[in-house]
Amino acid sequence: MPAQPQNPLHERYASREMAALFSNEHRFSTWRRIWIELAEAEAELGLPIDSRQIAALRAAAPRLDLDRAAEIERQTRHDVVAHLRHFAEQASELEPGAGGILHLGATSAFITDNTDQILIREALTLLSRRLATAIRALADFAARHRALPCLAYTHFQPAQLTTVGKRACLWAQDLVLDLDEVRHRLATMRCRGVKGTTGTQASFVTLFSGDSGKVRELDRRVARRLGFAGSIAVSGQTYTRKLDSQILALLAGIAESCHKLGTDLRLLQGVGELAEPFDELQVGSSAMAYKRNPVRAERMCGLARRIITDSLNGPVNAATQWLERSLDDSANRRLVIPDAFLAADAVAGLAGHIVSGLRAHEKPIAARVARELPFMATETLLMQAALRGGDRQELHERMRTLSFAAQEAVSEGLPNPLLATIAADPSFRLGAAEIDSWVDPTAFTGRSAEQVDEFLREVVEPALAGLDAAEIEAPRV
Repeated sequence: MPAQPQNPLHERYASREMAALFSNEHRFSTWRRIWIELAEAEAELGLPIDSRQIAALRAAAPRLDLDRAAEIERQTRHDVVAHLRHFAEQASELEPGAGGILHLGATSAFITDNTDQILIREALTLLSRRLATAIRALADFAARHRALPCLAYTHFQPAQLTTVGKRACLWAQDLVLDLDEVRHRLATMRCRGVKGTTGTQASFVTLFSGDSGKVRELDRRVARRLGFAGSIAVSGQTYTRKLDSQILALLAGIAESCHKLGTDLRLLQGVGELAEPFDELQVGSSAMAYKRNPVRAERMCGLARRIITDSLNGPVNAATQWLERSLDDSANRRLVIPDAFLAADAVAGLAGHIVSGLRAHEKPIAARVARELPFMATETLLMQAALRGGDRQELHERMRTLSFAAQEAVSEGLPNPLLATIAADPSFRLGAAEIDSWVDPTAFTGRSAEQVDEFLREVVEPALAGLDAAEIEAPRV
């Protein structure tokens, strides 16, 4: 038995829904749909195509035989011609001559480019649901932990305090921007339309005996039949490959957001503050049975990098097309566009699944805050001591000395002694009880909790408004 080809994006990572959109069955069935829509629109505008021929096309369309099409392609070395002849022979069996009305005035790019735009539209619609799922899960997590103080980092070094919820809003904000971009692309999408071999519509002008008005109307009708508001204004043989570049940039943007989320989670799980979901029977390591590795976040980052690197093919293809077209983009696009969508589907699905089960370990979070907060409180304590009559410059030098000594203790794994040494130093004139009252972690988080509330109310809720439960679907692995 011959070995079967493998594509982990189909078999392991992407959802069945996204894989189905880019399956051969769906792609070539869409080709047949487009041929029928063209024939019907041409018939409406007066070409000699009768209802029996159209009926035969519709009856033959579900009988797609991929093996037969592949047999013809081995002879013709042309995929569109192979499927065209296969469809034509099936239709003509039902109604003599029905196959002869297929593809009137069209070029291969009429079929392939319009199909690509349909598949991209369907895939973006599915991705928008994946993003909404992740955003809603992040919003719920942020709301639960809106005021939980945690250490903020710059350069992965302790900085000031933030809250766990506020940090989650940073991740959600990126995904909301991605969702906005998906919606923009969906709202502004145009198909290639009916443009002819090099975009001049010359073949259709001939078919309609020089009636340019009917040619323009044919273009509009086919676009509407395919579910688009219109077609692109002008084309060469293909639609401008800049459209692909823009879509791949969008997918790379989703990958950027999910990689950032995944990287942050991996860092925070490493220091014990957060943890991604871990199933009851899940194995972390084949050797180290105690391990709880952040495998979902790692997988998300790995797939995200694949999308980001693949997206570079978009601008390269757009930049290197010759005049009205060249074919060097064809094989590249067949690989890159489906794979980028399959990977983006997997990445966005992982994001929703991870965040829906994300856990905040409050005790380790509080311990890290307690270790670092005394250093952050030094400015407040310095001002309080100065208000009690101390010399600010002398107090600052004393504070510096005590802080460095406390850093040494912390680096050796000891509790932070700074607040106790300040309370015991008579030059500061501050008591231990009042120092404790000033060093409340919540007081050092600024407006973080309020920012969470505002962000969820003013950004997330409008972004998800109008989506029902079916659209914000259950997350999955």
